[in-house]
Amino acid sequence: MYFYPADDTAGCTTEACQFNDNLQQFQQIGVPVIGISPDDTGSHVKFRNKYGLKFELLSDPGHQTMAAYGAWGERPGRGEGVIRSTVLLEPDGTVKRAWYGVKADGHAAEVLQALTD
Repeated sequence: MYFYPADDTAGCTTEACQFNDNLQQFQQIGVPVIGISPDDTGSHVKFRNKYGLKFELLSDPGHQTMAAYGAWGERPGRGEGVIRSTVLLEPDGTVKRAWYGVKADGHAAEVLQALTD
């Protein structure tokens, strides 16, 4: 699952579209893609429809899930907010690997590469 700040913004759209472009490869290795942001479900529906996203987007308006996975907190020079992150979970829910403070462009390919090495 990956955590992102907001639907339909430049970086978040780039990241979502790249996860979507690689979705079949993630599915072939049994790794579902789930995006999580503070946006509400209505925003997610518009975002998914606008860009043809084929994976789940979940809402975390209170930031509880983000905080639990270290994806909400102080960002140097920008205050508190979403820390762009990806967390790979084992089937039992334990964290196998995490990436924090990632750049949106190229991150989906980075995750896929790590999973297939």
